[in-house]
Amino acid sequence: MNQKWKFPRVSARTGIVASLFGAASIFAVTQAAIGNTDAGVVVPKPSADIAFGAYDPPGFFINDDGVSVEHLFLPWEDVELESLLLADQYAKERGRSVLITVEPWTWGENWDVSPAELRSGIASGAYDPNISAICTVANAMESPVTIRWAQEMESTSGRFTWSGWEPDAYIDAYQHVVDVCRENAPDASFMWSPKGEEGLQAYYPGDDYADVVGLSVFGLQEWDKDKYGGDRTFAETLAPAYERVVGFGKPVYVAELGYVGDREYVTKWAEDVTNVGPEFPELTTVVYFNDKEVWPWPDGYGLPDWRITEQILPENS
Repeated sequence: MNQKWKFPRVSARTGIVASLFGAASIFAVTQAAIGNTDAGVVVPKPSADIAFGAYDPPGFFINDDGVSVEHLFLPWEDVELESLLLADQYAKERGRSVLITVEPWTWGENWDVSPAELRSGIASGAYDPNISAICTVANAMESPVTIRWAQEMESTSGRFTWSGWEPDAYIDAYQHVVDVCRENAPDASFMWSPKGEEGLQAYYPGDDYADVVGLSVFGLQEWDKDKYGGDRTFAETLAPAYERVVGFGKPVYVAELGYVGDREYVTKWAEDVTNVGPEFPELTTVVYFNDKEVWPWPDGYGLPDWRITEQILPENS
């Protein structure tokens, strides 16, 4: 390929290599902790009906045969794209498909592009080389690839430059990206991935532009108690978002999943995730976000640590 970008020294998500292909950061995990519930670890086990995946920078799921989806995050600027081929090799050796979340910015500290500038740049084709380069490499990957571009577009939290646009503006941008990507990766699948909030339906890009739908589902016990008066289950948290998207007739993923609380809370979530009932017939896959949060939850709830080895809080916390 003719165009390359280099990683910033430290990404906004995690370390340089681990941020791109998750579990390939094999030296960050102690194998003795895997599956050891006495060490404070509760691992969700895949069921016959629901596939399990992970974004896994610590490398916790390196040797887990139950993981069938490897989730990667990368910006579309400042990234060494050949690393995707290493991720592909890693996934292929484990029989996993690859879910690539492409975020339309750079993780470098000095990136400063307004929402209006980003929209204009996409519409004018200024970012077409970025899209083409990523999708050309994706097309060379031997693992099945799904591309998830500019997630959580309906959110008004201020976290993402591409969130909270007028729906038509987002749809135009999303469709443009998919059109350009398909020219370079005709066999890739595409995931449209709202956060799951009210109003998401207005951002749906159309059946031709969404092969699957992804949602973000996080359980924070302290939040549940304060906002809802008690612990919520995985099913209770997922249900409103699921009902908002199931009418599109697409397979549904939980593209980002995390939960933090006491042992009872975490164990209940892990059990529910892998014993999903008939109320979610279109849910096919859940993908755990095995990393620290990088954007503060509102109202002072801080940065939850979703990592499997850290998700059980001390009783006095």
